[in-house]
Amino acid sequence: MSLTYTAPVSQEGLASPRRYLAVALLLLAVVLVVLDGAIANVALPSIALSLQAEADNTVWVVSAYQLAVLVAILPCGALGEIYGARRVFLIGVALFTAASAACALAGDLPLLILARFAQGLGAGAIMALAMMNLRQALPQRMLGPIIGINAMVIAISSAAGPGIAGAILSVATWPWLFAVNLPLGVIVLLGGGLLGHVEGVKRELKAKALLANTLMFILFFSGADRIATAPVSGAALIAASLACLCGLLRLERNSDVPLFPTDLLAAPAFRMAVIASVSCFCGQMLSYIALPFYLQHRLHMTAVLAGLYMMPWPAATAFIAPISGRLANRVKTSWLCAIGGALMALGLLVAGLTPPDPRGIGFLVGTVIAGLGFGLFQTPNNRILLLSAPKARSGAAGAMQGTARLLGQTLGGISMSIIFATLPLSAALNVAVAIAAGCTAIAGMVSLSRARYEMGQAVAA
Repeated sequence: MSLTYTAPVSQEGLASPRRYLAVALLLLAVVLVVLDGAIANVALPSIALSLQAEADNTVWVVSAYQLAVLVAILPCGALGEIYGARRVFLIGVALFTAASAACALAGDLPLLILARFAQGLGAGAIMALAMMNLRQALPQRMLGPIIGINAMVIAISSAAGPGIAGAILSVATWPWLFAVNLPLGVIVLLGGGLLGHVEGVKRELKAKALLANTLMFILFFSGADRIATAPVSGAALIAASLACLCGLLRLERNSDVPLFPTDLLAAPAFRMAVIASVSCFCGQMLSYIALPFYLQHRLHMTAVLAGLYMMPWPAATAFIAPISGRLANRVKTSWLCAIGGALMALGLLVAGLTPPDPRGIGFLVGTVIAGLGFGLFQTPNNRILLLSAPKARSGAAGAMQGTARLLGQTLGGISMSIIFATLPLSAALNVAVAIAAGCTAIAGMVSLSRARYEMGQAVAA
């Protein structure tokens, strides 16, 4: 039985200490989602051996989860605005927890993939509505630091995921990787009543729009998956995905609150923050794939040592993210994002393009700089994405934040596949790092253009 409070949410958020308990529950749910995405990759060889499956088929254990998140995130943001953020968020947690149990009990690969897809649908609701629930729980003056703490939690969870997976697999079988979600999910559900409750705003959610959204992401994901091996069919699928987007926009052209939030994207600050986020995450994914190859093929490190050398990036992000959140209350966020993007680009160039050093000192320095830049960029950029939207549209804003991240990471993966398919490894690594640095520099320049726009608006006023 969950704890339930029915007092209305004021402009100052929830009363203390309830607000802090609510924030803790929301962060715990975010940890669940991030860890689950991070640990599954490590388990694939064990899953393939246990279920006697082909290695290429087991990749769908990861892909099904990612696809489901993409499909669910925008609809879940809309459902949170219609039926209440707390209600839809907790339904997502319940689905995620039940699907985790199904994953642990799956006796064959198709059942595991189906359970992972259900897990991804629940994760989509959590990702879309965590920020909306945070906004209801806290006064605006506290959002910057908490968004920074949220970024720190995500960085730590991402970094710790492979290590946690390895520790579990050293003493138990792969189903326990999913079974450990159960007690954490139950804790969130039992404490769910602590979250703020605001009634939703009734509006129509068109079935045709939901279908167009689903097809758009399925086609895009399928095209991205084969673009390197079958470029013609991959490009055709991506083109079909763009046609679905055009259809979705046409279906909702007269809607005041569209599923794909064109009303929010019409605001320059929100639109620029989304573009910058896509570009930054594209650079991050390119570098996260390329840099381990650099360590193992250029510096001749073992996979374990390469993993340790990648740790300074999330550690630096975890360090700077809460500081960045506090700075966002005192310094223009556009300037913080511009500096963060520039630092990230500089760090990538130092890490990947400086002359090889057997001890990897240049690499470590570069990844620390890149991690600091990433944390300095992400926290204020997420703050803009959340706070530039009306409170009633926080679900769409949170969903768009998650969509921008996933889209950027997918584009980074596509780019890396094409680079590996067309260039020898030695050249591919240099090109990938250079493109990654260019993407993060673009994120910084887009943020800088937002600063200029804001100055122009201030002068005009």
